[in-house]
Amino acid sequence: MTRTYDLLGVGVGPFNLGLAALADPLDDVDAVFLDRRDGFSWHPGMMLEGSTIQVPFLADLVTMADPTSPFSFLAFLKETGRLYPFYIRESFYPLRAEYDAYCRWAADRLDTLRWGRDVVAVDRDEESGDLVVTARLADGTPETYRARHVVLGVGTTPQLPGPLAALATEAARHPSAGPVVHSADYLPHRDALAATGAVTVVGSGQSAAEVYRDLLEDASPDAHRVDWVTRSPRFFPMEYTKLTLEMTSPEYTDHYRALPTELREILGREQRALYKGISGDLVDDIYDALYRKSALGREVPTTLLSDTEVVAARFEPTAGADGTGEYVLTLRHGQLGTTAEHRTRAVVGATGYGSGVPAFVAPGLVDLDELGRVDVARDYTAGAGGRLHVGGTEAHTHGVTAPDLGFAAWRNSVILAQVTGREPYAIERRIAFQTFGLPGGRPDGAPSAAWSPPEPAAAEREVA
Repeated sequence: MTRTYDLLGVGVGPFNLGLAALADPLDDVDAVFLDRRDGFSWHPGMMLEGSTIQVPFLADLVTMADPTSPFSFLAFLKETGRLYPFYIRESFYPLRAEYDAYCRWAADRLDTLRWGRDVVAVDRDEESGDLVVTARLADGTPETYRARHVVLGVGTTPQLPGPLAALATEAARHPSAGPVVHSADYLPHRDALAATGAVTVVGSGQSAAEVYRDLLEDASPDAHRVDWVTRSPRFFPMEYTKLTLEMTSPEYTDHYRALPTELREILGREQRALYKGISGDLVDDIYDALYRKSALGREVPTTLLSDTEVVAARFEPTAGADGTGEYVLTLRHGQLGTTAEHRTRAVVGATGYGSGVPAFVAPGLVDLDELGRVDVARDYTAGAGGRLHVGGTEAHTHGVTAPDLGFAAWRNSVILAQVTGREPYAIERRIAFQTFGLPGGRPDGAPSAAWSPPEPAAAEREVA
């Protein structure tokens, strides 16, 4: 308790790993980062061979804040002898396994990371204002840390919708039945899924498409069938045009934060295609695979259903005591309002991730909005008098920039500016050609005099 860190990070995913890399050369930042795992690992259950990340290599841990950093992706390629092969490949998009290896390479070079520390409490010393963090080692030994600033980078957790969550619980009671898993756990269960003879993928984004494409390759009447169900009205690609990409900008974040909560909720659903869609190349590859496999009249045992939601699910055991059986999914079509039953022997739910207030944070320490979610300010503070920060789970307050790897370095630059009281990395205030909102606009029914939005609070004005 005698040492007080300037910065303590809870969780070491890509966002906090980037923060650690940017903090590393700063003499006025004494930092430490805690994680319950034994080492860095990024989506191991979806590390499919050949899959790429959906942002260019410039969206690495540090480059958008400091292109000269020794922790850049290009530095990793140079040190591992792969810079020229990457150059000749002529693709901006690293392989997912390659990005994971890059992050592990960076983690190995940072002495501020503490693995095997499960954070169990974050509280505040009211006298000093410092935050006190308690962690436990694998053997139960407690450790206590004190810090002026804490950044919660615990990420999101896999979520299954109600019917599939209940089905997964039911499946656990029948060990001989087929798996019911979230896509985050796909690879460890891939062989068991295919062995059932009938797999249904539920979901609409990149993960659902990658799982379906992987299972489709070996699908045949003699092997297994694979079906894909999505409640989205179509199998939509990620929107990746340049003016749309300008929405991952400080200007759009300012605009988004100024909107009422109910409108942000609507936009959050409408803007799914900006970061939850499928890469266009993968959509085309799926079609080409279906075309190739169906050539010369061959049967492809698959069904693709859009605008279709799983509204109920149950397990029907087969006769006998072997514990096997079928899963019966009740499907509802959104446009038609019709329902039907779909039988399958295994399910992969690529149904997204959720976040909330971590259970280890002391009650009252985090600011909450009217819906009980973390109320993240424009400068990414979320309580404790501006000493508690959030990174990567603020989509409900900041919009599409929250999950974007390319914007993480900007957010980390803002956090480090608050920790140091200076701007160690230049923070761009404007990057977009377009203007969000209407300059000089006024609400309907207001007097004809020019109207402008209210001044932001002082804490938000620093990064506006």
